[in-house]
Amino acid sequence: MKKVITYGTFDLLHVGHINILRRAKECGDYLIVAISSDHFNAIKEKEAYYSFEQRKVILEAIRYVDEVIPEHNWEQKVEDVQKHDVDVFVMGDDWKGKFDFLEDYCEVVYLPRTVGISTTKIKSDLNQTNNG
Repeated sequence: MKKVITYGTFDLLHVGHINILRRAKECGDYLIVAISSDHFNAIKEKEAYYSFEQRKVILEAIRYVDEVIPEHNWEQKVEDVQKHDVDVFVMGDDWKGKFDFLEDYCEVVYLPRTVGISTTKIKSDLNQTNNG
């Protein structure tokens, strides 16, 4: 079985998230999604609308996702790859080059992001609607 892992916050789920999850799953047979814990988001100064537990439940309901694990810090990726026998690490191409160090442990794939959609854009659009 070929295992794939990807990382993210996956807050305010949108078509871009679904696209990357679908394409990540196409890279193997079993997709693990590591989502940022609430504590890790606080360290990154990133505020998610949904809690870790809520985001986990949402992701577990998506047919492309086989397993959801917490991401507690930037440094855990090598450990996750080894612990879960991961063959392919997948991230959006906005991170291109940032995780090449994982090539010592698995294949690293950067997938193109869906144009015109992001959680940041959704939050901005909603803010403009509420202020308009």
